Amino acid sequence: MQTTWPLVPLGRVLKQRKEVPSEGELARGDIHVVSKIGFNDGLIYLRADAETKTDMILVRPGDLVVSGINAAKGAIAIYGATNTLPIAATIHYASYIPDRKLVDVHYLWWLLRSRTFRDILLEYVPGGIKTELRSQRLLPVPVPLPPLAEQQRIVARIDALASRIEDARRLRREAEEETQSLLQRSMEQRIDGGGWPVEELGGLLADNPRNGLGPQAVVQEGGRAMLRINAVSSSPTRFVDESAYKLVDVPEAIASGYTLVHDDVLIVRYNGDMHRVAKAAIYKQASVARPVIYPDKLMRLRPNCTRLDPDYLVYAMSSPMVRSQIEELGKTTAGQIGISGGNAKAFRIAVPPVPEQHCIVAYLDGLQAKVDALKRLQEETRQELAALLPSVLDRAFKGEL
Repeated sequence: MQTTWPLVPLGRVLKQRKEVPSEGELARGDIHVVSKIGFNDGLIYLRADAETKTDMILVRPGDLVVSGINAAKGAIAIYGATNTLPIAATIHYASYIPDRKLVDVHYLWWLLRSRTFRDILLEYVPGGIKTELRSQRLLPVPVPLPPLAEQQRIVARIDALASRIEDARRLRREAEEETQSLLQRSMEQRIDGGGWPVEELGGLLADNPRNGLGPQAVVQEGGRAMLRINAVSSSPTRFVDESAYKLVDVPEAIASGYTLVHDDVLIVRYNGDMHRVAKAAIYKQASVARPVIYPDKLMRLRPNCTRLDPDYLVYAMSSPMVRSQIEELGKTTAGQIGISGGNAKAFRIAVPPVPEQHCIVAYLDGLQAKVDALKRLQEETRQELAALLPSVLDRAFKGEL
């Protein structure tokens, strides 16, 4: 370490609290029980009830609470001194009373959740961060301890920088939400709000919707490619993710009725997540692609291309007009939410002239490309912000703040 601060065993500034809650108080719910300590925020979360089958410890306001199992991941908290009642935790936690004449508990909270402390653990604790950090292992560990006034200055500086980082994270989240809604608003304006005639989907298809093939025997090689449901449900684009498949043993006589052709549209038939029900993706067959079949969790739609552009249909299935119809179906379904071929045929969608459909697709594709670029930048920013606070803490405990 670059700092000249003395290394002081934690046992000199922390004393383990060895009180236990009474069984009666626990049984009556007079004392709340710790559910977890958040890794990222270092906050205490309490259980809805006090039921437990393990021995318990007592935590009083102002104590430093350490998860023996997850301390190295940041599960260290301060039970605020402004609280009026004690709480309880399982014996996999420990509660410590800080000597406030020697240490600012917030200084310890930041320090014990830093990479600096994890490096110290690796050096001084047998088994390092993989070992449960009980008091007999924690309290002998030496940590850098400047004078109390300097600790308080460091805490104030870290708090100020952490607040600015959190403000930046909030702005990034807001920008991400705005980016997410941008495409949806554009679809609403160009598709639903275009004043186009509205028709039932069934009259715009070349044939009836068809459910996929039921479960088949999976093979390691030599089989036929069958898409998985996540080829559509989790596809990050409007295209079928052809990498999401398994090989199955299906004879040609059966497979032929379920083999996809270029511009087939697939939708999710049922899912526990309402937002994924009827999610659509289009299959674009490469010239050298192997024949692909689809499972019964998906439904195939083949548009009549003289009336309905397949690429437009994928966007229309995500429009607010169609999604509201799907949500109405979900209100009458318990558990797994699903749609039938009859439901799909009854969906009402806006139908502009085909040339206008092509223009809408081109516009939305261009917008999607810009949205994707923004998302990549936002992800880079998220990673940079995630690395910023650990860097601040490293500098703080080297005496560089």
